[in-house]
Amino acid sequence: MKNKSVQIIVLNWNQKQLSLDCIESLKKTSYKKKQIIFVDNASSDGSVVYIGKKHPDIEIIQAPKNLGYAGGNNFGFRSIKRQADYTIFINNDTYVDPDFIEPLIIELENNSNVVQTAPVIFYANQSNKIWYAGGQIFLPFSHIRHRGIRSTNFEKFSFKKKVSYASGCCFCMRTIDFKELGMFDETYGMYCEDVDLSLRVSNAKGTIKVIPKSMIWHHISKSVGGSHSISKWYKKNTSILKLLFKHCNPFFFPLAFVFFMINNLLSLSLVVVSKFLIKK
Repeated sequence: MKNKSVQIIVLNWNQKQLSLDCIESLKKTSYKKKQIIFVDNASSDGSVVYIGKKHPDIEIIQAPKNLGYAGGNNFGFRSIKRQADYTIFINNDTYVDPDFIEPLIIELENNSNVVQTAPVIFYANQSNKIWYAGGQIFLPFSHIRHRGIRSTNFEKFSFKKKVSYASGCCFCMRTIDFKELGMFDETYGMYCEDVDLSLRVSNAKGTIKVIPKSMIWHHISKSVGGSHSISKWYKKNTSILKLLFKHCNPFFFPLAFVFFMINNLLSLSLVVVSKFLIKK
């Protein structure tokens, strides 16, 4: 494993301070053979100059326009001058445990059938509360959920486990596997690109695992106004519908669509109530 290289792609759009904090956290990690790639999605806040001055040693890639999550990450991945053995995609609004890289790569090194590995992800503002300990998908019921969300019982989720999907917030893959699977589907505007990729991993008979020895912390939904914003609700549900059209068995699609509409209305009600309570 010591001879294996890893490239860590940090995608940014107008969040230079969060990106700086993320990069400085990544620089403190113990894995030696790493390169940090800062990919900027045509920011207007001077992010490129800011990061360049603070860390002139990292590779900076500038997209010609805001390409979104999937497009920005794909653009950055294709533009890397020298590809590493492994690729980690990580949100810029995160900070990491110094030893988070090794467990992700060890699992991929030891198990050829494992295609994606993901850390346990905690809320940044409540560092002992879990945001993601694995993803669960059951398309006939339009069910896409984080395992362990809002739990503070880390012991319950402290074992490696096969899961349905790796969160796009952070995951690791062999670089060759990401290429061969066709990278991210850029037709998703935002959300579900990660679920779509993991479904393609599963369709190719690959395994996805969450690795609790790898831990990071995440500021939730900073780019879309918070975890209960109208913008997030709209973008997320539009992407879920696209995911159902693309991956759901046609026989189960009518059932899946009914559950999608129920979940859609319930989640909208939650957003509206949250906005009302905040105003109060």
